[in-house]
Amino acid sequence: MAFFKYKATDITGTVIEGVMEAKEERSVITILQNRGYIPINVASPTAEKMSRENPLLFLFQRVPQQQVINFTRELSGLLKAGIPIDRSLKTLISIEGKKRFKKLLENILGSIEKGSSVANALEVFPVVFPPFYINLIRAGEASATLDATLRRLSDFLSRSRELRNYIISAMIYPAILTIFSGFSIIILLTFVIPKFAATFSEMGQAIPLSTMVLMRISETVRNYWWVFILSLLGPYLLFYTYKRTSAGRLAWDQLKLKMPVIGTIIRNTEVVRFARSMGTLLKGGVPVLKSIDIVSNTITNRFIAKAIIRLYESVRHGEGLGLPLKREGIFPPMAVEMIIVGEETGRLEEMLLEVADTFETHLKENAKRFLSIMEPLLIIFMGMVVGFIVVSMLLAIFSVNEIPF
Repeated sequence: MAFFKYKATDITGTVIEGVMEAKEERSVITILQNRGYIPINVASPTAEKMSRENPLLFLFQRVPQQQVINFTRELSGLLKAGIPIDRSLKTLISIEGKKRFKKLLENILGSIEKGSSVANALEVFPVVFPPFYINLIRAGEASATLDATLRRLSDFLSRSRELRNYIISAMIYPAILTIFSGFSIIILLTFVIPKFAATFSEMGQAIPLSTMVLMRISETVRNYWWVFILSLLGPYLLFYTYKRTSAGRLAWDQLKLKMPVIGTIIRNTEVVRFARSMGTLLKGGVPVLKSIDIVSNTITNRFIAKAIIRLYESVRHGEGLGLPLKREGIFPPMAVEMIIVGEETGRLEEMLLEVADTFETHLKENAKRFLSIMEPLLIIFMGMVVGFIVVSMLLAIFSVNEIPF
């Protein structure tokens, strides 16, 4: 996600300016047009310029998501108890222990006391409160159900965070295993084996072929380590540069979807993100077209995001949500059929949330299955490498101790 400064006008000729967080310039233009504005200029400002125009914008860039979840849940509880929004915020400010977030709440309270709506007061901080959050709050204010909207938001953010933490936690063990095994192999090749090589060289005795191969590998790594680094760094930089382009990112995201196991995990992740975001927005009273527009900016895979953007036009022409999704072929058939059934029964919001719950379970099962395969493969591979090194050294030692007859 990046920040874009925009200037637009409405049908009356009133010019508005602001800063919006989006994945690309086209997304900003689409959002402005959906809001009824005519874009005049959209540009990506520098960090210095943005901080000068809105000094608070970068001050709160690193607010933890858990803090936002707690704020949302606590504000929902206070409003549900019948406490006015200004007094609720004052209560939260008085108990807030983090100075930066406390300053943010004070700024929001100040805007509301001057007559601003809650959504407009939060919109000043797009890094902390993304468009998804703002639009739900705006819909909740319009329908006088802000407390229920905040509760749905906190549930959505909590479930999203739990899923992300589950995937990260599952990847920690394989990552640690790979890193430490890699370091062990490097230490053996660069420090341990050269000492054995020097000893064998002084003896002038023939050594086994596997030991000779290992010693050549060790010598190559020590003398030409920079070649290995360049051979890895060069292709990576080329790939990274290409991936940063629109065409490169699109091609890479499409390729990831075709990978065995990993593609299924990525696809299910996007299904959960789309269904839960869409269901939460619709349940909060946000119109379908606006919901699609917002959700398209939350999808991380650009190939799927492009399909969601095309979905906007299909829905705008009255085709509904399920059939265009089926035609695009980006989601599993089961998810699409559940959405179609939801449309036919008039329970689209509930069915979308059901899709999210169902595929979150599938996602966890897929991730668990993938890790159950990858972990023993990593152990076996690292064991074979270390075993080859140890056996080669032992063979050389045994050959030295052989007594000729």
